[in-house]
Amino acid sequence: MGLRRAGVSSARSLPCSQVAIKRVPRNRVRHWGELLLEWLELPDSVVLVLERLEWCQDLLGFLAERRFLPEEEARGLFCQVLEAMRHCASCRVLHRDIKPENILLDLASGQLKLIDFGCGAFLQDTAYARFAGTLSYSPPEWIHHQCYHGQAATIWSLGLLLYHLVMGKHLFRRGQEVIWGQILFPQRLSQECQDIIKRCLSMQPLDRSSVEELFHDPWVQGVPLP
Repeated sequence: MGLRRAGVSSARSLPCSQVAIKRVPRNRVRHWGELLLEWLELPDSVVLVLERLEWCQDLLGFLAERRFLPEEEARGLFCQVLEAMRHCASCRVLHRDIKPENILLDLASGQLKLIDFGCGAFLQDTAYARFAGTLSYSPPEWIHHQCYHGQAATIWSLGLLLYHLVMGKHLFRRGQEVIWGQILFPQRLSQECQDIIKRCLSMQPLDRSSVEELFHDPWVQGVPLP
């Protein structure tokens, strides 16, 4: 993984505020750049000081309280996740662990933040032969062939995320036992929303929509970001 490095003095001049602390083993740091807040080097690890939202909740907890989200609300959140994926791709970064637990919702503003890049990697055009992330979100090509392409695997995760938002549950509980069949949807979901989920969860990676295609889908168009 890569870390972004910065001087300590700039962070100590910041006003007192709550932060998030992440500890990373030193042997996992392969590249240094610039870090927004502060870092501290220990003999066997690096401690990162990161932004922490004061009034936030991860989407898993948010969904547990709401059961499922109305389609319009889910669409707004999904659009923000797409924007995060577009930004990651522009930086040649692959998150590899897109799931509700790794998405924070600012309860005051409604803005989402993608967190925990611990499974991340630099985006490559060739296939990945090593899995990182949550197995129940792994695409079928990994389960069957032990390889996957980054963008196609991301779209698979986005399909599972959208399903979870509108249905209130994860479609596949155990990634090792994915048996594909017809997905059943309630009548309250529009056909357009169902179609997006089905395209994202195509068994064939090349048949899945890209992030840009999802952005231009009629179901997604016209949703303003907070």
